Amino acid sequence: MPTHILVVEDEPNLAEAVQYSLERAGYKVSCAHSSAEAILLARQHPPDLAVLDIGLPDGSGLDLCKRLQLNRRLPVIFLTGHDQDTDVILGLERGADDYVTKPFSVGQLVARVGAVLRRVSEGTEPKAAERYEVNEVVMDLIRHEVRVADRLVELPPKQFELLKLLMSRAGEALGRQELIDAIWGVDYFGDTRALDTHIRWLREALEEEPSQPRRILTVRGIGYKFADK
Repeated sequence: MPTHILVVEDEPNLAEAVQYSLERAGYKVSCAHSSAEAILLARQHPPDLAVLDIGLPDGSGLDLCKRLQLNRRLPVIFLTGHDQDTDVILGLERGADDYVTKPFSVGQLVARVGAVLRRVSEGTEPKAAERYEVNEVVMDLIRHEVRVADRLVELPPKQFELLKLLMSRAGEALGRQELIDAIWGVDYFGDTRALDTHIRWLREALEEEPSQPRRILTVRGIGYKFADK
């Protein structure tokens, strides 16, 4: 059965071009022009991946992403008409796997769809039970919990995975590209500023003084490390 892609885009010509290119690449495509229509289509035929425009006539694609991912892990690629950090970072924070800034070539989008699907497929193996405890931060992978000095901290998926990588190699300086490849995948085409923003959010969640971090440290010219003492 072919992989099912849900495309949600309110510009008819662009939606048609995207649908045509994805179908030529061998995907089954459902196309919606609003959030309400997308929810209905997703209920009737659950997609394997969604391509969502951030700006929709009846609401934000960011909110739609949250609704589509409510009861399942659904890979999402956002389409944004604004080359700004706000939309991009909000999209990544809401669970997006990638984003494309308009205008774009449909061939580029098809390539990113394939890349995201490969990353999802490669990441489906079950994870071994683990627990990390470093510098007053405890990460329990069985419970999917993070605590700082016994204070429970809620982290979105990308931040959780980023923290897991940093803590699993505490004391080791990890390069920016290595972190991006590990969390977003080697096929990630997006802006590397997403990493810096997620680091900032982690510091706000874990540090007593985020502007003067003592746990998640910047290693000048390299990247970041989690302090091991």
